[in-house]
Amino acid sequence: MRQNELKNPSGVKQSRKRVGRGDGSGHGSFSGRGMKGQRSRSGHGIRPGFEGGQNPLVKALPSIRGFTNNFRTQYHIVNLDRLAKFPADSQVSPATMLAAGILKNLKRPVKILGRGNLSSPLIIEAHQFTASARKKIEAAGGRVMEMS
Repeated sequence: MRQNELKNPSGVKQSRKRVGRGDGSGHGSFSGRGMKGQRSRSGHGIRPGFEGGQNPLVKALPSIRGFTNNFRTQYHIVNLDRLAKFPADSQVSPATMLAAGILKNLKRPVKILGRGNLSSPLIIEAHQFTASARKKIEAAGGRVMEMS
């Protein structure tokens, strides 16, 4: 078999659609463009960004202020005054906070904030600590353990 003897399988090559050549062609009358409207007219192209008369996004953007980061990390927020009820020298982790009813679930990481004071030393394990919370925990004689 030679290259010049190869033939396409039947049905592979289709003839070009010739529109506007009468009703007998199957593409007559409206030539596949429907009846009326913007897209049925010749030279109907609309410019990029055109939104059908609605104020386009490019024009509206200056009035839409701000930015929302969809990939930010959301934390469970726990203040020090909520942790003051634990007994002295106990180890406080997200699991013990869940058992004590401070957290609803363990789906998010935990961040400790510095509102309130600690009277007893605690070993607190969390994902993040603010500088004020870290200072107050260490001033009470406790220890901070950051989880990864």
